[in-house]
Amino acid sequence: MEDRCSSEVNDLRDNIVDETDDRNQYVTFVVGDEVFAVEMSPVQEIIRVPETVHVPLAPPALEGLTNLRGRVLPIISLRRVFGFEDIQKDDACRAVVINMGQPIGFVVDRVASVVSADPSQIEDIKGISSAVDTELLSGLIKGVSGYEMIMVLDFKRLMEQEFSEIEALVNATPIVRNGNDSKNEKGDEELNDELHLVSFEVAQQEYAFTIESIQEIVQVPENIVHVPRSASHLVGIITLRDHLLPVISLRGLFHMPPQEINEKNRIVVVTMGSVSVGLLVDGVNEVLRVPRAVVEPVPAILTQDGQMSDISEICRLQEGKRMVCIISARNLFQNSAIKEALTAMETIKKDDMDYSADSEYENEDDEQMVVFKLDNEEFGVSIESVQEIVRVPDELTHVPRAPSFVEGVINLRGTVLPVIDLRKRLGLSEVERNDRQRIVVFLIKGVQTGFIVDSVTEVLKISKESIEPAPRLSDEQAQLLQHIANLQGDDRIIQIIEPSHIIEESELRDISSITVEEAA
Repeated sequence: MEDRCSSEVNDLRDNIVDETDDRNQYVTFVVGDEVFAVEMSPVQEIIRVPETVHVPLAPPALEGLTNLRGRVLPIISLRRVFGFEDIQKDDACRAVVINMGQPIGFVVDRVASVVSADPSQIEDIKGISSAVDTELLSGLIKGVSGYEMIMVLDFKRLMEQEFSEIEALVNATPIVRNGNDSKNEKGDEELNDELHLVSFEVAQQEYAFTIESIQEIVQVPENIVHVPRSASHLVGIITLRDHLLPVISLRGLFHMPPQEINEKNRIVVVTMGSVSVGLLVDGVNEVLRVPRAVVEPVPAILTQDGQMSDISEICRLQEGKRMVCIISARNLFQNSAIKEALTAMETIKKDDMDYSADSEYENEDDEQMVVFKLDNEEFGVSIESVQEIVRVPDELTHVPRAPSFVEGVINLRGTVLPVIDLRKRLGLSEVERNDRQRIVVFLIKGVQTGFIVDSVTEVLKISKESIEPAPRLSDEQAQLLQHIANLQGDDRIIQIIEPSHIIEESELRDISSITVEEAA
C-alpha cells in the first residue's frame, strides 16, 4: 500500500507535458476551500496519512510521529497551521513529504495535480484576499489547470513562523547523538552499545526512562497528602520509607486527559542526585534492552521553545511499528512544573522527616529488587541479575526432545531464548496464558534463559536491614530461596529468589544444547 502511494509523485510527473526547460513544476493540493502549490523539487513523495504516535508538549499543528522506512517522520496538519477546523480524514487525504533538511510530512485534504508555470506566470501576492496568512505565500499562479488562483506556499517561511527551531532543522548538519562531536570520535563501538530502559504507558502512548534514572517503581498508596492551591499535575505527597516524595501526574504534565487512579497505575520514582520525584503513570510495561542503532534524537522541529526538552530520544522497535519516547531525567528536573512540586513538598513539615542531601535514597546498603507475582505470593530478584523483561508471545516454538520443564523457545533479537514456566518449576498449579504474564530474562552461568511469571509488579528499593535468612524448609528451597525481605511497615514478605539456583547445572547443559541446535 505504501509503495503504491509513494509512487504518486512519479505518476503526477508523467502527466506533465514538458513544454520548455525553464518552466517549473508544482504539486497542487487542497486544504479547506483553498488551493495551494509547492515546487516539485523538494517533494520527496506523497503517502497516505499514516498512524502517528502522539508527542506531549509539541506544537498544536504536529499530529505526531510516524516511521517511514526506518526514519522518524514528523507529521504536521496544514489545517491546524492555517487555523482551519479539523475534519475526519478520508481516502483522499494525503501527507506530502517535503525535504527541509530532513523529511517532514504535511497533511492535506487531497492532492490535485502537477502543473507547469514559468516565472512570468507567478504573480505578486499583494492585494489578495485569503483566509491564509499571506506571509506564508511566495506568489500566485493564475489561470492554470482550470483554477482561477493557486497560492504558492513558502514552506520554509511557514516552518520559521510555526517552529522556533526550524533554522537548526533546515540547516541541519549530521545529527550528533547525545552530545558533541568529540564523543563520536570513539567510533562505532560506542554506538553499538545497548540502552537499558523501563517502559510505561501514559494515555496509550509508550515512554521510557533509562533504568539508571529509576530508583524504584511502587504501587499507588491509599494515603496521599493533597497540597492546597497546587497545580493540577501535582497529585500530592506520599511517604516512602520515612521520606516525603512529591507525586506528579505525567498525564497532567503532558496536558493529556485526566484519569481516575486505578489498580494498574504505578509511581515511577526518578532520582537525580539526592532529589527524587514520583511520576504517576497508567501502567508499567517492560524492561527493555535496545541497541543504540534504533535510538534517534528527537527531531529539532519538535523542540519549539524548549517544550520538548523532557523527551531526549525516540526508540524504534518492531521495524518502526512501535515507538518509545525516552524521557531525560536530567532535563525533567529542569522542568518548571517539577521544580514547583519540589518547592510545594518543602512547605509540608513533618517532625520526624529529614529530607537532606544525605538521604537514605543514596544509601548503599539498599538492594534494588524486581518484584513479581506467582499465584498470590510476591517474589523478588536483584535487578542486577535481570537482563530484561518482555511480553509472552502468543505462541512459543516447541522443541522436540526438549526437557519437560522447557515450555519452548522464542527469538529475542536474533538470539534463541529458552523459556521456562516458573510456576511449574516451583511446583505451583498451572494457569492459562494471559496479558499480564511476563518473561523475566536471566543470564545464568553464561546461559540466557527466560522464566514466565504471573506479573511484574514493581521495582523496589529494600533496606538490607529488612532482608533476613529464609526459614530452611528443604534443601532445594534453602538453595533457591535463601533470603526474604520482611517489610514490617507494609506488612509484606517478599521471597528473594537466587536465579543461579533455579535450574541445575545438568539442566543448564540441556538448555545450552537447545540454543545451539536451534541457532544452527
